Amino acid sequence: MSPSSILFAGSSLTMLAFLRNERRELSKVVSRKRPLSTTSSSLPLEEPTKEQVLALRKAHFANALSISYANTDPLMIVRGEGAWLYDENDVAYLDTRNNVAHCGHSHPTIVKAIQDQVGLINTNTRYLHPNMSLLAEKLASKLPEPLNIVYFCNSGTEANDLALRLARVYSGSRNTIVLDGAYHGHSLAVLQVSPYKYEHCNSHGETEFPLVQPDGDCNFESPGTFIYKVPCPDVYRGKHRNIDTAGTLYAEYVEEACQFYTNRGESVSMIVEGGMSVAGVKLFPPKYLDTCARAVRRAGGLLIVDEVQTGFGRLGSSYWAFQHGDATVVPDIVTVGKPFGNGMPLAAVITSRAVADRFDALGIELFNTFGGNPVCTAAGLAMLKVMDDEQLQEQALEVGDYLRKRLNKLSCSVDLIGDVGGSGLFLGIELVRNRDALEPAAQETSFICSTLKSKFKILCSIDGPYENVIVVKPPMVFSRENADYFVDSFARAALLCADAQLDLSALVKTPT
Repeated sequence: MSPSSILFAGSSLTMLAFLRNERRELSKVVSRKRPLSTTSSSLPLEEPTKEQVLALRKAHFANALSISYANTDPLMIVRGEGAWLYDENDVAYLDTRNNVAHCGHSHPTIVKAIQDQVGLINTNTRYLHPNMSLLAEKLASKLPEPLNIVYFCNSGTEANDLALRLARVYSGSRNTIVLDGAYHGHSLAVLQVSPYKYEHCNSHGETEFPLVQPDGDCNFESPGTFIYKVPCPDVYRGKHRNIDTAGTLYAEYVEEACQFYTNRGESVSMIVEGGMSVAGVKLFPPKYLDTCARAVRRAGGLLIVDEVQTGFGRLGSSYWAFQHGDATVVPDIVTVGKPFGNGMPLAAVITSRAVADRFDALGIELFNTFGGNPVCTAAGLAMLKVMDDEQLQEQALEVGDYLRKRLNKLSCSVDLIGDVGGSGLFLGIELVRNRDALEPAAQETSFICSTLKSKFKILCSIDGPYENVIVVKPPMVFSRENADYFVDSFARAALLCADAQLDLSALVKTPT
């Protein structure tokens, strides 16, 4: 379906369209005399231009809050539909990167559920409301027993922070095993279990946390002796690449970490992503997760699986990434976020009654003003219904397999493509300059990503420790036709990249 042929789904205006229409009507009545000022304390009645919005952002936001495509031409996105995003000039962009709008941007069923509920009430969660209880029941039904106790939160960061609290109370220790390249959020506690963040340093070698070696024999540094980092189980460029044996061999590092703490008379838990995203789209080899779970339980701890990026059928092969390749794996705690509310701030922690009871025994009230509020839980209920009604997990499997096959076929003619990892609509295209040496093609990756946006109106993201992986994690309504357009455009962008006259040496990473 071409962008120009897409019509608004349903007859009602989206919330965004409604607000924009109200603003236009108001501007007809009130005449604004003074020009837009970046220091004005009042909002303009006229819609600001892209240049004015950028100026306001620079005036009032820190540089740490990055802007996509800041090194070329930042986008101002004002609406979305399905797998498409539209800028202020109504130019359509195919979205291959925003997994938050799980069932598609502005899905009419979800929009209506939000509109209907916000017109009734949205208040704190100390009161009984059907949405909260019904969503907890529905979410628990999607997980294996004994995971049936739900804590609602507002974000993946909040969920992972609470998950760590639960695990540490249960085990009596804050010792935590983390994976190299992992990312779990931006609160203090989850930054300390996110090597992707805590190992980042500036040009002077300074990090946010003072890093130490947990022990003289450890070959890594972490925010403290309570954080033990083990290698990412990468079968493409890691130490163990045989898919049949890699799971067991990589799990041995986890068993060593457990032994490190039990030798001290201490327990330890572990947190992992169901599928590693910023690490470059890495899925666990067979036997890895099950072996890790057994090891940390023997060490008196719990296994936390962060499904914020990968949950709700994205891999196609399973509803949860921790089940990919082994449906018998059952974590002790699971966290969800991003896609749960299809764009509304909604997340959750799901665990067992045994873990919850241990936390309850502390006697500390756990209250979250907005976590699980009526409007966001209305969005969550609608998202799960759309997932089932439209069979989006099955679509992710079918379209994802088709896309991966097309990319693998393209690799026969595009030498830059070293590997296509992942499953379903969670794929990573790793670009290398040499398939034997696996030299990362970071500049080429940025060129292709920028070209896809500027020339072909396709949005994608860049990740991986060497910034050479193009990550594909679109809304789950992504179609075969969308996949064809992406691969055909990628091939043309790669051809432009191969132009011998191009000098990419000074090209920096495209922020996505």
